[in-house]
Amino acid sequence: MPNGFDVAPTALEASSPYELRVNLGANVSETDVRTALATGDRGFLHSFTTGSMVAGPGVRVVAWTTGCMWRCLYCHNPDTWTMSNGIPVSVDEAVEQLRKYRHGLKVMSGGLTLSGGEPLLQHRFAVRLLTAARAMGIHTALQTNGHYGDKLSDPELQTIDLVLLDIKAWDPARHRRLTGMDGDRTRTFALRLAAHNRPMWVRFVLVPGLTDQIADIKRIATFAAELGSVQRVDVLPFHQRGRYKWKELGIPYELERTAPPTEDAVEEAVRLFKAEGLTAY
Repeated sequence: MPNGFDVAPTALEASSPYELRVNLGANVSETDVRTALATGDRGFLHSFTTGSMVAGPGVRVVAWTTGCMWRCLYCHNPDTWTMSNGIPVSVDEAVEQLRKYRHGLKVMSGGLTLSGGEPLLQHRFAVRLLTAARAMGIHTALQTNGHYGDKLSDPELQTIDLVLLDIKAWDPARHRRLTGMDGDRTRTFALRLAAHNRPMWVRFVLVPGLTDQIADIKRIATFAAELGSVQRVDVLPFHQRGRYKWKELGIPYELERTAPPTEDAVEEAVRLFKAEGLTAY
């Protein structure tokens, strides 16, 4: 596939987001990367995957961007932290890839979800791709930690049909330990989305010993309920499917011995969200 850079072509579609991909954009110059980020003419994608039923309504195509400023201890795609690990593609190439799924997505009441990595690290590319998808009549969703939500103008928020907002933790010290960053900007973006009545799904990963404190979950639940535009909360049990990537990339992995939460623990977390009047799974 041509990509406009001196980079060997790699298939955009992957069988799974857990496929390890590295150095696919390593030959792109720093100048070209900066230009791409500023204009959005090109982006860096780990892959497209199809058939997801957990990334928004219906059956979804997920475009996984590369580049992320957070370092979540439980990340299952640490290869997406580095932008140069992604495939450099133009907006037209990404749209052409999406066009292949257009009919099926409509039949299955699905759409495009832009995930990552952190898509808003490439906010100009994200806006252009989501706008093009919407012009094709495709439902659009953005999965984000919200840290760079201020990079989107108010009109640009309208190009996003649904925001899947990752809220990692409430306690500031716990949030920094978990992600390496503060969570204030996530909450600020959530409040802004609510002020514009933009639909949200909140996603919360339940990790034994890290995010399973009852008081913390209650604070997240109360905040989500007060927003007024949260349509759903997904409590996502921690898993180890991305563990091999940490090993292959030579990154120390603190959660090597952490087991997934029990069914009872997941049910209790779901109950706490429901107790605030939220729809939760």
